Amino acid sequence: MRQLKYIYQYVWKYRSRRQRLAIMLSTVLVSTFLFFYFWIFASLPSIDNLEQGVAVPSTRIYDRHGRLLYEIVDLYGGSHETLNLGEMASCIVDATIATEDANFYQHPGVDIEGILRALWLNVRGGEIQAGGSTITQQVARNLLLTKNPALNRSLRRKIQESILALQLTQQYSRDEILELYLNQTYYGNLAYGISAASRAYFGKDPSALSLAECAMLAGLPQAPGLYNPLINPELAKQRQAIVLDLMVKHGYISATEAEIAKNEPLDYQSAGFDIRAPHFVAAVWTQLERDFGDELLLGGLEVYTTIDLNWQEEAEFIANRHLEALNDTHDGRPPSNVHNAALVAIDPFTGEILAMLGSPDYFDESIDGNVNAALAPRQPGSTLKPFAYAAAFDPTMSSPWTPATMILDVKTPFVTRRLESYVPSNFGLVEHGPVLIREALASSYNIPAVVTMEHIGVEKFIALTSRLGITTFTDPSKYDLSLVLGGGEVRLLDLTAAYAAFANGGQRVEPVYIQRIVNAEGQTIYEWHPPDLGQPELDPRVAYLITSILSDPYARIPSFGVNSALDIGRIAAAKTGTTTDYRDNWTVGYTPDLVVGVWVGNADNTPMRDVSGISGAGPIWNDFMRAVLYGKPVLDFPIPEGLVRAQVCVTSGLLPTEYCPKRLWEWFIEGTVPTQEDTFYRPYEIDSRSGTLATDETPEEYRTTEVYLVLPPEARDWAAREGIPPPPDGVFSLHKEELAPVRLLAPDPYTIFQVSPLIPQIYQRVRWRVAVPTDTLSVQYRLNDEVMATIESAPFEWWWPLEVGTYQLVAEATLRDGEILKSEPITFQVQPYESFEQN
Repeated sequence: MRQLKYIYQYVWKYRSRRQRLAIMLSTVLVSTFLFFYFWIFASLPSIDNLEQGVAVPSTRIYDRHGRLLYEIVDLYGGSHETLNLGEMASCIVDATIATEDANFYQHPGVDIEGILRALWLNVRGGEIQAGGSTITQQVARNLLLTKNPALNRSLRRKIQESILALQLTQQYSRDEILELYLNQTYYGNLAYGISAASRAYFGKDPSALSLAECAMLAGLPQAPGLYNPLINPELAKQRQAIVLDLMVKHGYISATEAEIAKNEPLDYQSAGFDIRAPHFVAAVWTQLERDFGDELLLGGLEVYTTIDLNWQEEAEFIANRHLEALNDTHDGRPPSNVHNAALVAIDPFTGEILAMLGSPDYFDESIDGNVNAALAPRQPGSTLKPFAYAAAFDPTMSSPWTPATMILDVKTPFVTRRLESYVPSNFGLVEHGPVLIREALASSYNIPAVVTMEHIGVEKFIALTSRLGITTFTDPSKYDLSLVLGGGEVRLLDLTAAYAAFANGGQRVEPVYIQRIVNAEGQTIYEWHPPDLGQPELDPRVAYLITSILSDPYARIPSFGVNSALDIGRIAAAKTGTTTDYRDNWTVGYTPDLVVGVWVGNADNTPMRDVSGISGAGPIWNDFMRAVLYGKPVLDFPIPEGLVRAQVCVTSGLLPTEYCPKRLWEWFIEGTVPTQEDTFYRPYEIDSRSGTLATDETPEEYRTTEVYLVLPPEARDWAAREGIPPPPDGVFSLHKEELAPVRLLAPDPYTIFQVSPLIPQIYQRVRWRVAVPTDTLSVQYRLNDEVMATIESAPFEWWWPLEVGTYQLVAEATLRDGEILKSEPITFQVQPYESFEQN
């Protein structure tokens, strides 16, 4: 203690104030230096370890039974070979520098201006959240520093990167550093290095890349999963445009060259390598990148997925066999020009993906085989119809519809958001008159589906599909009534998962790719567990009603006949879809324990030749379902509580009377059973001598009772074409108390007519037609508030000669009791014939 006292007196007590301050400052400086030295340099690796960082540890991906799907090691055969810059297209070098580090050849490995800018913007948040890293720093980070995404954003890591970058610049030339970067950077789609990337996306050597291809690849390293052009082509094109603009900015290309490259179509293809279920594996890898980051993946993982390799191989075999059959010309018919197919199989209760076929051949460049059609947005045709009817069945609505609700399947005009006339038609231009929803949905009639869409509204439809997992309808204002017929785009995976809600009682399921992940040390770092079931997104009773319809083989006979591709020898619900130009066709169907979706078409969007959902996707769906369910018990769809059965008249959906010729038993949610008796089939007293209505003077022996089908006025023309005799009073109408107010049936609202000077005026007329109550005495038509005609006998029609102008038409019906009912106005235009206007 005495010695310490002497030291204290010598060092401190007998020192002047200035000397004491100097000692204090020296101590602080030395301590700070030592702290920063150990903080920065103690864990700083030697650049002599650079080559060790180039090796990528193996990551293995397995199916659900532990069978290897693929191992990420030199995937493309030399994916980590060191290419020199002369072996690459010059545009990939220019694009990379312009995008990642425009001052690469000027700074000493660290861009001071960039770092200061990043510090100014981000260090206040406690970590570096944005740019500043040069190409040299990225090489140092990726090849020398610990792969830890959290540490990569720390201030300490940025300083270490900078020091290593300065050392690398002293020991390696700029070209050598750039070669290291281009040979080890991850470009997504399982490709490390530019050699692997050029083969993975374009199936060619990096020396053969075009400017457009170089710009696409150079934009990937920032976010390979997000900008993957095989999954997100629109985002990838946006990123490519940014890269090209940067190349213009920094003088590598002209604005004209950039514009040409932006408009150049890209032909995606892939060089072959040994892999099973390649589209699924690529999707798994994308999820691993998103959820765990590139750094963790580089450490080596064992990834156990949900897929069943046997099912996957069955899907590949079946798809190829049917595509070959569709293009077979041995019987003299032309090929169907269909070359691609996709299939997704999901467990409807867990969401586990059991099979995912993105194309029949991943490596066939002639069909863009490496594009995953299971994840690509395509027009779904009629496969969206069940969701419209499900929304209409919602029991929380004031007057919910039921499977027995009658809809007129006849020509019906609608008004779009743009105030344009929209008149949908059925497949084959066939109309079916009054149909119940059961038949309308099972047989996939278009007109009733649009009627339903108008009833529920586009917003409610999109809300339901979004709740069930369809993510592509982001802006309801962009869509109109045609959405229910496929006027939007969906992904096969999303659509198949949404159908799972019909099978599982209304629960939304999230598609699951991965069951378990084990790291290089044998530790389980992730394990999937089925989520707890919450409140269903769809009423279980509604889900069952849709299932009951889609699994009804008799209700689909009018469109598909007996023993169609939708019959698989066991209870199954299914729906087809076909776009009007034959560019896409679909079949999505399910049993109580499996839901499978199939798409058939061409990746380049060229049309097929007369291939529909029942002839294209349907047989693939049928064979796959039969194959994977073979030997498994046949299950029934469970009936939820709150449903009852009641008998209805087949034509009207109302309670049958003695005059109803055909009846059926239908399912209803409690409280929705109809209470009104059928009004379509009505008895009339007929005078057998004249065939007209009997009068008080008709003798009893000449009185006979005959039953007539009395339809709404909208079905008048259809009934005449079908040879259905009109009622003897000549009126196709319901009673006044059963009918909505007077309504105009023709012309269609917002129609634009044209008149030609070459055609006689008498042949250029338009029919005005109106629906009125039975006790109507006369109808007056007013055009722009001017009375044009007064008609005093049914069917109260008038032919008006076309005159150029914009018009608003109203019909007024005068009833026997003197009451006057007025229709809603409709607007239409008459214009001169365009070709004569131009001449």
